[in-house]
Amino acid sequence: MKNKMFVIGDIHGQITMFKKLLEYWNSEEEQLLMIGDLGDRGEDPSACFELAKDLMEKHNAICLRGNHEEMLLDFIKDPKNNAALYEMNGGMVTIDSFLKTDHTIYDAYELSAALQSRVPWLKQFIETLPIKYEWGNVLFVHAGVNLTVDNWKNTSDNDFVWIREGFYDQPNKTGKTIVFGHTVTAMLHEDHSNTSIWTTEDGKIGIDGGAVYGGALHGIVLDQEGIVKQYSVDNTGYAFNDLLRKE
Repeated sequence: MKNKMFVIGDIHGQITMFKKLLEYWNSEEEQLLMIGDLGDRGEDPSACFELAKDLMEKHNAICLRGNHEEMLLDFIKDPKNNAALYEMNGGMVTIDSFLKTDHTIYDAYELSAALQSRVPWLKQFIETLPIKYEWGNVLFVHAGVNLTVDNWKNTSDNDFVWIREGFYDQPNKTGKTIVFGHTVTAMLHEDHSNTSIWTTEDGKIGIDGGAVYGGALHGIVLDQEGIVKQYSVDNTGYAFNDLLRKE
């Protein structure tokens, strides 16, 4: 393991921004870690999955499982009971991206079967993604940990990928710096138009800049002492909507 970590926030299909941010990564000195949510809603989700897979195979990169990977996996396994939630959260953009077709010609079962047939590596890829990664005194998670329990390690798997309240609004007494995505930083800053990295004195670092909504894709370089460098790629192209675009 290298002594520095290059961490990328929620990508959500923004392949152009993803590739641009990787230009700042020093592969010789920095371990690459993606915080999760590779797809859904963005410019080209399948390309983001494929690039992440390539980085993992060729550079031993780490990718955490986000709630959007979790929803995709649930859809593949049980389309009847999970299609509505996945569609509501932008999942059909990912399915169309992989299948290169209009999803309206399929029902949920056909979509799941088509994904497993045409993208046979996808289900196993998601199943192997870890839900957390500890690196010395730094903890990487997609959404956060339950800070209302006595020991953060008792956080449920569901909370690791979904939690909001109960984490960012609670004091961090874990003794670890916690790096997370999931909650767009504009929702964490008092100024809700601010998409910059969110940090707290008690060791929380939020890096989901809302790239797919017109915000920014963040990358940070960490050592065991904290943030060494920060990089951001602003969204100047595709955006799911203009919610976070500045006038």
